[in-house]
Amino acid sequence: MELKPEIIERIKLLDEKYQAMGQSLSSYLDGLLYADYLTYWDYIHLDTLLSLQTPKTNIPDENIFIMYHQITELYFKLCLHEYNQLAEKENLDVAFFIERVTRINRYFEALITSFDIMVDGMDPKQFLKFRMSLLPASGFQSGQYRKIEICSTSFKNLIAKDVRGNFSDDVNDEQIEKMYEHLYWKAGATELSSGKKTLTLVQFEEKYASEFMKLAKKFKHKNLWALYKSLSITDQKNEHLKLAFRQLDVDVNINWPLSHYKTAVRYLQGDPEDIAATGGTNWQKYLPPRFQKRIFYPELWSTEELNDWGKAWVKNVVFKNVS
Repeated sequence: MELKPEIIERIKLLDEKYQAMGQSLSSYLDGLLYADYLTYWDYIHLDTLLSLQTPKTNIPDENIFIMYHQITELYFKLCLHEYNQLAEKENLDVAFFIERVTRINRYFEALITSFDIMVDGMDPKQFLKFRMSLLPASGFQSGQYRKIEICSTSFKNLIAKDVRGNFSDDVNDEQIEKMYEHLYWKAGATELSSGKKTLTLVQFEEKYASEFMKLAKKFKHKNLWALYKSLSITDQKNEHLKLAFRQLDVDVNINWPLSHYKTAVRYLQGDPEDIAATGGTNWQKYLPPRFQKRIFYPELWSTEELNDWGKAWVKNVVFKNVS
């Protein structure tokens, strides 16, 4: 059978490509000849993926708990993929910026809207039984979520609000090392009575502290706010870009933590004695944004909006569901 001209042209182009790399096209064609056709299940490693659920108990709803958290971490990985693209982009323009931040927003919106799987999708009695077998593990220990925070804003905005004024806005490596000790989330995993670090926090820092420090230094001039400030004044005034930033701020710092808060209220009933079921994290003080006032982009909000940060969500969505 005679080869079509377009096939011959592609073979010539492939030959040029592999010659430029010092490779033989015929060897690669042999590989194609002998290789099996790609299947969906092999491409996404489906069998491996479906084998990653290993409950610690025989309580049925533990499987829901595991799979939802695995899905969450995959979405976080998608977010970090976008942060890295933005950080590595040369000649960053507004269109690319908006597109990538919008992607991150979509990932978080998917997570937030799906959180009813956790809020209403498990039997409370089953949850409280299997959850105690998972100690001291906690969703608090999501390293990818902390990396998203680091990539989103100046490191200074992630430290406890009562000490932020002790540091300058010109964040350098030395400051990052000092600020690390004051990160807001550390207070969320300390023992209420003694103030000592919980095992949950000790484990977390042993695994991730050096990674967080390295990432914070790498992104001190590449986090989203630093990239935003590197744009021209005209581009910084782009309303679509500012809207995308504001949406990210609300989703990461209000809607997402308060989705968790709503779940904690649902399953732990606001009882301080049930804090043990979260690995010792003080979720009642740690999760509500109105306490932490963690805001990525305070410059994009009015004084009134900053003062009321997170309050409407708590009032309208959480407390009306508490009997």
